[in-house]
Amino acid sequence: MSGAPVRVRDLRERIVQTLAFEALGVLLIAPLYGFVSGASGSESFKLIVALSVVVMAWSAAFNSAFDRFEARRKQRVASARPNSARLVHALGHELGATIVSWPVIVWMTGMGWWQALFADVALSLVYAAYAYLFHLGFDRLRPV
Repeated sequence: MSGAPVRVRDLRERIVQTLAFEALGVLLIAPLYGFVSGASGSESFKLIVALSVVVMAWSAAFNSAFDRFEARRKQRVASARPNSARLVHALGHELGATIVSWPVIVWMTGMGWWQALFADVALSLVYAAYAYLFHLGFDRLRPV
C-alpha cells in the first residue's frame, strides 16, 4: 500500500500510555496476587511494582515497534486496530514480558524456577486480558 504515512504515537504519548498501564495494573493486580498466593500485601505490592518496572521498559519498546510495524505494513494507526491484531499485540507483549520477568519472580519470592514460571504465566494471563481492555480503552480515549 502506498499513500501518506500513518501517524503513530510520539514518545511523550507512549510514556503516558505506559505509565497509566503499569500504575493501574499494580493497583488491580497486587491485591489479586496476594489473595491467590497468600503473600502479604506488602510482599505482593513490592513484587508487582518490581515486575512493573522491568516490564515498562519492555512495553515501551514492544508497543513502539508494533505500532511502527502496523503503520508501515498495514497502513493503520493503533486506534484503528482490529480485534485480531489486538489479540496478537496482547499475546506478543505478554510472552516477552514473561521472559523478562521470570527471573525477577525467582529472585524476589524465593520460588523455584518451575513454580515461578507457573506464577509468571498466571500473571501473564491476567495481564493479557487487562492489556486487551486497557489498550482498547486507551486507543478510544486518546486516538492518534
